[in-house]
Amino acid sequence: MSEYANPEVLVDPQWLKEHLNNSNLRILEVEMSPETYSNAHIPGAVFWQIGIELMMPDLSLNLDPGAFSTLLGKSGIDATTTVVAYGSYPGTGAFMFWLFQLFGHHNIVVLNGGYQQWIAQGGPVVSELSTFPTTQYPVQGPDANLRVLSAEVITALERPNQVLLDVRTQAEYAGELYLMEPTQGDEVGGHIPGAVHLDHAETLNEDGTFKSADELHALFQQQGITTNKEIFPYCAIGGRSAYVWFVLKYLLGYPQVRNYDGSWQEWSRLPDVPIDQG
Repeated sequence: MSEYANPEVLVDPQWLKEHLNNSNLRILEVEMSPETYSNAHIPGAVFWQIGIELMMPDLSLNLDPGAFSTLLGKSGIDATTTVVAYGSYPGTGAFMFWLFQLFGHHNIVVLNGGYQQWIAQGGPVVSELSTFPTTQYPVQGPDANLRVLSAEVITALERPNQVLLDVRTQAEYAGELYLMEPTQGDEVGGHIPGAVHLDHAETLNEDGTFKSADELHALFQQQGITTNKEIFPYCAIGGRSAYVWFVLKYLLGYPQVRNYDGSWQEWSRLPDVPIDQG
């Protein structure tokens, strides 16, 4: 069985248990709602709420370097800090990995299996809020090499060496759901014409950990997602596609992958772009 291309980007619960008291380690829990964190979180973990701290009112990701610097500062993170990212959904840590890389902080690892595996392996939890001295950490970015913009997505429609990869659910891909909710008003569901569909959840085992490198290679290659092509994953708001970017680039070593973080919330609102349904 082959290994991941970059196994060092993953840590397991046992490793984290052994490093909980490392003062240069910052554990980061990221969720849509603060409820899980408030009830029971990994000791020392700080909390970011996706809808408030990582997104704009139009549901696009907030990619302003100043805003990200503020988040890092209030979390006690500086350039030397090792960040361990996780969420109650196993893919959240990989989403954060892309976001931190985007702003030039490369010292980040993903808790394999997230909160689900932490609990399954008997990891301790606390309800006390975690606070740390604030830092001043001006960041670079966003790194244009990690993302693709809509203008290039449009040109990719005619380029067989560039593959659009829709990683949403089948219902979203078919146009039955818009941003994971039933379509209403002037919302337009569907997918980008020619996009290959592969639900991102297929990359995970039932316990929330990543499938093996061999299983992942087979999964993508069966869909024509091969290493000789440039891959542009997209989803609803850019988070799940960032997760698949991580799987392709860091776990499998694909050389050409960029996240279309505008994703469906942007594409569906652009004038005169093609949309397929069904």
